[in-house]
Order: sequence, then structure tokens, then C-alpha cells
Amino acid sequence: MDSEFIVGIDLGTTNSALSYCAVADEGGQITGEKIPQLANPHEVADRTLLPSFLYVPGEVDFPAGSLGLPWDDAPKFVIGELARKRGAENPARLVASAKSWLSHAAVNRTASILPWQAPDEVTKVSPVEASAQYLEHMRSAWDSQHASGGSGSRLGQQDVLLTVPASFDEEARELTLRAAEQAGLERVTLLEEPQAAFYAWLESQGDNWRRNIKVGDLVLVCDVGGGTTDFSLITVTEESGDLALKRVAVGEHILLGGDNMDLALARLLQQKLEAEGHRIDTYQLQGLWYQCRAAKEYLFEHPKSQKQDVTLLGKGRKMVGGTIKTELLREDLDRVLVEGFFPPAASGEMPIRQRRSGLQELGLPYAADAAITKHLAHFLSQAIQNSPEAGIARRGVSGLACPTHVLFNGGVMKAAVLRERLVSVLNLWLTQEGFEALGPAQVLDAPDLEHAVARGAAYYGRVRRGHGVRIRSGASRTYYIGIESAMPAVPGMEAPMKALCVVPFGMEEGTEVQIPGREFGLVVGEPAEFRFLSSTVRKQDHVGDLAENWADDIEGLSPLEVTLNIDGQQGTVLPVRLESRVTEIGTLEVWCVSRDGARRWKLELNIRGKGDR
Repeated sequence: MDSEFIVGIDLGTTNSALSYCAVADEGGQITGEKIPQLANPHEVADRTLLPSFLYVPGEVDFPAGSLGLPWDDAPKFVIGELARKRGAENPARLVASAKSWLSHAAVNRTASILPWQAPDEVTKVSPVEASAQYLEHMRSAWDSQHASGGSGSRLGQQDVLLTVPASFDEEARELTLRAAEQAGLERVTLLEEPQAAFYAWLESQGDNWRRNIKVGDLVLVCDVGGGTTDFSLITVTEESGDLALKRVAVGEHILLGGDNMDLALARLLQQKLEAEGHRIDTYQLQGLWYQCRAAKEYLFEHPKSQKQDVTLLGKGRKMVGGTIKTELLREDLDRVLVEGFFPPAASGEMPIRQRRSGLQELGLPYAADAAITKHLAHFLSQAIQNSPEAGIARRGVSGLACPTHVLFNGGVMKAAVLRERLVSVLNLWLTQEGFEALGPAQVLDAPDLEHAVARGAAYYGRVRRGHGVRIRSGASRTYYIGIESAMPAVPGMEAPMKALCVVPFGMEEGTEVQIPGREFGLVVGEPAEFRFLSSTVRKQDHVGDLAENWADDIEGLSPLEVTLNIDGQQGTVLPVRLESRVTEIGTLEVWCVSRDGARRWKLELNIRGKGDR
């Protein structure tokens, strides 16, 4: 069945959003969907954002029958606004930052581990299940509003563009797809969030985007959300006389964002309260954490306000009379957030690596250095080393990629004071790098930062159908396939593995290459394991390069076990040459071609999403 709508979903760490446009309306308006959710017990309200929080209700948490939704009279979990409110009071039952857990390779992301370290009596869910619950809530809300007259408009039947951080590894992307499948979304393609933000800007500009940027410009997309900081560089080139856009650099996965800032404020208030004689335990600190988020957002949205009250429940079951009150001050924001997370670092000042304790409590692997400006300096220096073309026109004297424009995205960057600080630091670097005469970096007027990613995803869905401006992006990392070394067997040891580059960084979608000058032995007629690997560091490897002893530069992906058949033969090794292709929907295909060209076998890896295969 053909899709009636193109739907963009931003599955965020703190908030999720959904936007859509009609397929038949090629240049029509992209609409932000309102998502019904519980704002209070017995109260369903429409909101343009769905807070990405899941609350596991206890027997006496809510009055009987007070959690009904238009599509479910008795939901198992509370999701959205009410979950966030109640979770601030009882954090032991709140699932938060599920998206960050989804990218945490040190835990079993399909195991029921959230709420993290909650008491045994609290029902737990996996990061995948929590993500699926958010998506299922949006699907149910959509269906209740769009599909009441039949199944053709159900969200599960639409083309869905689901966004992920550019730095998500393959397993995190695959688990995101699994969550979408569990939620009943059948036609999903993944899109990187910084690209979605840039697509939202393109959509807001119409044809005027060509007046704002020119050939040789380098655009920094700075995306600081609730859980992650993402950097990307997009360069403006010329093709056949027309302006063209190409993404040339993607940053590392940095677990640093609004969550860290809220915790820093909570720690500050904890110190203040303990100095007044209160003893704040772990669960109360979590409550402070969520209260500080709301207080911070209020102060940023009301620049003239100098303080915001924060109320914390006392210990034990007694609620009335057991509350503790304090204040978050504007000067706290300036000192802790502006100076702590956006310090005026030098361009050569890299993030510090803290000396770690020998034993640590398991949890999310937050960045050791909270200075986002230092992480930006590291990204701009690495962009030149790993992607030389990013600095063709904008390479500083010390080897720093020097953006001409900045596009902000993410809820954190809604705060004008934080945007202004980051731009002032960046412009200081540009002066030091020799670009003073060309003027400061220009800030592109971003649309609504909270909804931009969802809107940009919907616009990209239109671009895939031939309507709009496309960013040439290609592979966001370098991909390899494992080649077992031809060496004598050694007892108790596997044969060494080499990594053959089959897709270099930036290889364009819709292109294919042959692995030059070599043949390999292909096992057919019996089960065999094929190893795919990837790297965000080795961006200068070429197709056909063989890597050995790569240490931490290359990461293994989940192995693929498959039986490649040939005329009923068993256990045969055939000489083959290899070809690789990145499809338009982001699938990596490695083709094994027999010496005479008569037989071809395909190995396939999703590097973006399922699309419409």
C-alpha cells in the first residue's frame, strides 16, 4: 500500500516530536503533530512535544481509572508530561534518558534494566522497550486522530523517517529500528539528527538558502540535546553551475548534554541544602535533578527572572510538612552552565581525560570533560586530519577547520546566552586562525529548535521523492569486512583477522565500487560467519586497504551467520572478487562474484535503516 503521508519522528533523549506532510502535496506545508498525553490524573492534553519519560506506577500512585487515554483505558505505563512530573517526586519509578542507554554498549540494551538501580518491586523495562513505548504512544495518538475511518492512514503504513544521533553506532541504530518494529512501524528509514536539523533550515528558507551561503562556505551544525552533543560539518560546493551541499565530517559520540547540566545544578543545590543541615540521599538527588531541569528551563525562557523555587519531598512516606524548599538563582546558571559547560577555551585546548578510580559504579559513560567548547575544538581539529576536504577553503593556520556559518539545534541551544557564548568562542578561534579579515561566523536563523529535527526528517522524506534540496552525505564512517588470515592452526587460538575496507568514509549512496586486484576464498554450501567492522577514526582508508593490528581504531559489529548455497555442494571454498555498494536507502551490500562472473552472492548490512525494501 502506498504511503499517504511522509512522517518525521524525532525520538529524543528529553522530548520527542512528530511532523508530517502529505505525499500528494509536493510543495505543501509540513505540519507538527499534537500528541495527546496525560498532563495530570484524569486530564489528557494535546502537546507538540512528548517528554521522553516513562513512569512505572505503583498501586497507590494514582486514583483508580485516572490514567485512561483515548486509545487505552488502563495503560501499563505513564508516558509523557505526567510521567515527568511524577518522576521528579518519585525518581525510583522513572525511566529517563532511554536513548542514552540505547547507545551504551557496556550494558545489555535488550535486558530489563530501567529504571536503573530501582528497587526490586519496581517493574523494569529495557532501553529498547522504553523507546518502543514512546514510539507506540505516538503511533496510537496518530491512529486515533488520522485513521479512525480506515487502516490506510495508520502510522504503521506511512513512510517514517526516524532520527538518531550521527554518532550512533550500528548496533544502536539497529536497536532503534527494533524499537520501531516493536511499536508497529513497518516502513522506517533512519536519518542523522544534524542532517535533519539542516534540512529543517533548508525547508524554512525555500529558494532563499542560496542567498545565505555560497561556494566554499563551511557550515557547523552544533546539536546539543538532552543526552548527547553532536557536531557535523557541511560544505557548499558547485556542481554543473549549481550550489550543492555535502557533509564532510561527523563528530564522535559524546554523552554530554542537558542531563549533565541539570545534574550539575542539582549537585549545587544539594551542597546548599546540606550546608543548611539537610541530608540528601540518592533518590532525593534524583528528584533535585529533575526539578532543576524545570527550573533551568523556566529561567532561560524568562530572562528577567532572577530565581526559581525548587521543592523537594522529604524522606519517608509523610508528604505534607516534609517538603524541603530552596532556590535556583540566575547567577547559578551563569556560573555552572555558561562558565562550566561553555568556558572560553583556547582552540588548542582539548578535552581532558580524567584519572579514573579502579572500581566504578556501572552507569551511563558520560563524557569526562563537561566543556562543550573543548569538545568542539577537538572536533574541528580532527575534521582536518580525518577529512582533509573539509578544510580546502577554510583551514586555519594551526590546522583547524574554520566554519563560516553555525546552525544550532537541540533543546539546550534554545538558551540565547549559551548560543552567544559558543559563537564568541568560535569567533575568537577564527581570529587566531587567520580569518579575522573575513568576518565572524554567521549564525543561520534556525526554525523552532524543539521541533526542527522532526520537521527536517519529514522534509528529507520529500527530498527522497525528488522534491527539494539533498545533502550529499554518504557513509558516516568507514566499513570493513573481516578476512581470516591464511596461517597454520595454533591450538586454542583463532586465526588472526584482517579488516578489508569495502566502503570508505563519505562513499555516496547509490554508488558501487570493485575491490581492486585481489581474490578471496568464499565458503559456500555450509553455515559461515561473516564479520563486518567500522571506524569513525580511519577516514582516509581506501577501498581494498587491509588493516592489521588496528587496536581501538576499528570496532566489530554483530557477526552475520549465513549459508551461501551453490548447486547442492557442501563445504566448498570458491575464489571470488568483491564488489560493494551503498544503496539509496542506506544499505551496505557486499557482492561476492565468482571468477567467471556466472555466480553472485550478496551480504547485506543496514547502515541507516529498513526503508522500503
